[in-house]
Amino acid sequence: MELVKITEVGPRDGLQNEKTILSTQDKFEFVSRLVESGVKNIELTSFVRKDRIPQMGDATELAALVLPKFQNTVQFSCLTPNTKGYEGAKDSGFSEVAVFTATSETFTKKNINMTIQESLDFFKPIFTLAKQDGIRVRGYISTVIACPYEGKIEPEKTLKIAERLLDAGAYEISLGETIGVAVPSEVEALLEVLFKKFPKTYFAGHFHDTYGMAIANAKQALSMGIRSFDSSAGGLGGCPYAKGAAGNVATEDLVYFLHKEGYHTGIELNSIMAASRFMEEKIQRKLTSRTYIAMKNAD
Repeated sequence: MELVKITEVGPRDGLQNEKTILSTQDKFEFVSRLVESGVKNIELTSFVRKDRIPQMGDATELAALVLPKFQNTVQFSCLTPNTKGYEGAKDSGFSEVAVFTATSETFTKKNINMTIQESLDFFKPIFTLAKQDGIRVRGYISTVIACPYEGKIEPEKTLKIAERLLDAGAYEISLGETIGVAVPSEVEALLEVLFKKFPKTYFAGHFHDTYGMAIANAKQALSMGIRSFDSSAGGLGGCPYAKGAAGNVATEDLVYFLHKEGYHTGIELNSIMAASRFMEEKIQRKLTSRTYIAMKNAD
């Protein structure tokens, strides 16, 4: 069976947008359960100011618990918005970092208080340092289909930003459908533009499920050759800059879909369920994954 790469983003992208601030030990337990399920790529944390994003305030402490135990078998990454964050990630032992921008000027300004051009310029030293240090860089582009402030985004905007990030040295671009409004025809239009210029292997799908379209959009991307997707256990997270936006596509839903379609992920569904059940208890709210809910009710 053909392998599809899944990057579990629950510990960072998921928890960053949850109101509940978990203890470092609870995060470690969550990650341990994810590793037990067979997940091989995990976005662990973000090296940001604690007063800005308190959910990620223990990045150094969490890395000290997780990396020595699991780094030989799992590829961990972290978000590094600036060179200070990059140095923190390097000192903590990460071999992969991520940088973040968007296609929308308004969204980028509200999210990281920069223009798109400023964000790209800001990342240049990170790429330079990472190349010297032998650390891989993954690029995130948000609002690739639509923005909550600017509406529909033309594919050419995403292409220009992807070109800048790939030229700088990003090994993969995660295409963030941030507010979950896209339908498969819009995903198709975007990928057709990107694939005319770059190989399919440079891209990953990052779909949110606000309107229940995430799996349909993943199927469209899969049919066009995408073999890398981001997902969040139980559907953790959301988007604080997009009112009502649901979290990332749930790992359970994505794994269930891919396995039924005949693809291999290396992830055991019941085990990822256990990780989500643990998190549901800790954040004290019901998770949204349809597969999680169905299987839990069937127990």
